[in-house]
Amino acid sequence: MEEEYKNIEELIKENLSTEEWEDTQELINELKNVRSRSYFTKEEFLKMAMWKSGRPKRWYLSNSEDEIIKISKKVFSTNYDKRKIELLTRLEGVQIPTASAILMLTDPQNYGVIDIRVWQVLYLYGSVKVNPKGKHFRFNNWYNYLMKIRYFADKFKVKARDIERTLFSYHFKIQKGKLYD
Repeated sequence: MEEEYKNIEELIKENLSTEEWEDTQELINELKNVRSRSYFTKEEFLKMAMWKSGRPKRWYLSNSEDEIIKISKKVFSTNYDKRKIELLTRLEGVQIPTASAILMLTDPQNYGVIDIRVWQVLYLYGSVKVNPKGKHFRFNNWYNYLMKIRYFADKFKVKARDIERTLFSYHFKIQKGKLYD
């Protein structure tokens, strides 16, 4: 990958998309009452987790309805992002990328999905300085990412999801070779 713009802000400005992908918008619409209800069901959890990645499906399925509801109630009762991620990653099969997807699907205004593609674009433009391959995210990676996404969302008066999706789409456009080694 090569830099095409002088900085990440210029890249976002030139490529900004505020149009959600149809299937994702349908899922966001389907989940619109989850936050006001203050929990999600196992069926909703499975839809969100599978939207992000189907690879850990057997682990997702091993979570009980009661555990999912209990954890999701705690997630929606706190304003602390670290606590939200800690809680969500207690669910079997859920790592930081899937946890971030759950947060985005239930609150696209304030969250984006941390993803190898988005991270690699941020790294390419020097917005993040560690983990060039964008794998094995830790809380500090996600939180740093989230602050950057929210900063640009505020600057461009769009949703955090719009910034994340713009960077994801840009990577998809410029990627050469395999995404994973």
